[in-house]
Amino acid sequence: MSQTATLADIPRLTAWLDARVPELGDAPLQVTQLHGGTSNVILSLNRGGRDMVLRRPPAVPPPGSEKGILREARVLTALNGTSVPHPHCYGSCADAGVIGAPFYVMERVEGWAAELRDGKIYNLPPFDSAPMEYGIGYAMVDGLIALANVDYKAVGLEDFGRADGFLERQVDRWESQLNSYPRLYGYEYRDIPGFTYARDWLRANIPDDFRAGIIHGDVGTPNALFAFDRPARLTALIDWELSTIGDPLIDLAWFTNKLRDEERPGEDEDGALYNIANFPTRQELARYYAAGTGRDLSDFDYYCVLALYKGGCILEYKVAQSAAGILSPETGRFFDRLVTTNFAKAEQLCRKAG
Repeated sequence: MSQTATLADIPRLTAWLDARVPELGDAPLQVTQLHGGTSNVILSLNRGGRDMVLRRPPAVPPPGSEKGILREARVLTALNGTSVPHPHCYGSCADAGVIGAPFYVMERVEGWAAELRDGKIYNLPPFDSAPMEYGIGYAMVDGLIALANVDYKAVGLEDFGRADGFLERQVDRWESQLNSYPRLYGYEYRDIPGFTYARDWLRANIPDDFRAGIIHGDVGTPNALFAFDRPARLTALIDWELSTIGDPLIDLAWFTNKLRDEERPGEDEDGALYNIANFPTRQELARYYAAGTGRDLSDFDYYCVLALYKGGCILEYKVAQSAAGILSPETGRFFDRLVTTNFAKAEQLCRKAG
C-alpha cells in the first residue's frame, strides 16, 4: 500500500467530498502528498478543476495533533468572509473513520514562503534584497492589522480561548512548560540568564488596557505566503495550530522582536534570523499597526518582553531534546543561541522600561 493510500482512503474521502465540498468537482479524485511533517501532513486534492489541500495529522500522530487540526479548521472557517489573508476552509471532519484521522480541506493559495536554512530566513528573489525586502515587513503587518480588527465574537469564536485573565496567565503558563522539559527529556534544568528577571518584571507590569482578539500564535515569513508579483503582498497567513483568543499585540511583538530597534541601532544585527538591515524597524511597524488598528501601543515594550519570554520557554525544548540525543548537537547549539538571546534581550528591555 502506498504512503498516500495510508493517509487517505480514496473511496471514503470521495464520498465525503461529494457531500460537503462540491467546489472541488466530480472527476475521479487524485491525491498527492505535498508535505509529510512530524506534526501535520498536507495532501493535494484534484478532481479535474482547481486544486485544494487536505491537512491531517501523520499516521502516528503526536499528542494533541488531532485536536490541533480541528482548532485550526475552526479558526480558518471563522475567518472566511473576513479581510484576513488566509486559506479558505471548505470543510472539516472530526470522524477519524473517514480517512483514519480528523482533517480539513482548504483552498490551495498561490504564493511563495520564506525558508529557514542554516540559521537564517531567506526570501524568494527579488524579495531578498532592497528595496523589495523592505515591503515584506509591512505586508506581514497588513495581515496582523486585518486579524486584530476582526470581532472574534461576531465570527463565532467567543469560546475559542479564555480572554479573561489572558495576560495574567501567560508567565506561569510558559514557565510551567519550561519546567516540564527535565521530566520529559531527562536533562538537567539550567538557570538561563535573564529568565528570572523577565519573569518577575512581567508579573509586576501587566498592562491594564487589554483588548481581546484572535492570535495567530507563530507569526513569521515562513508561516506566510506572498504574491509572486511586486510589490510585496501577503496572500495568506498559514499554520494556525497555535491560534487562540488573547491579546493580538503579542503577534506583533513576536514578529517585530526579530527586527531592528531604533533605540539600539546595530545591536540586533549580529546573528539575526532575518536580513534586518533591509527591513523596517520594530518601531516603524508598531506605528503602522497602531494607525491601522487604533490600538494604544504605549505598553508595547511589555508585549515585546512577553514574546521573547514565551519564545525562550518554548524553544528550550529543542535544547532539551539535543541533550537527550533526540536532536543533533548542532541543532542544540543553534537553539541554545536563540533561547539565551531571547532572555538576554528580554532583560535588557525590562531594564530599559524600568
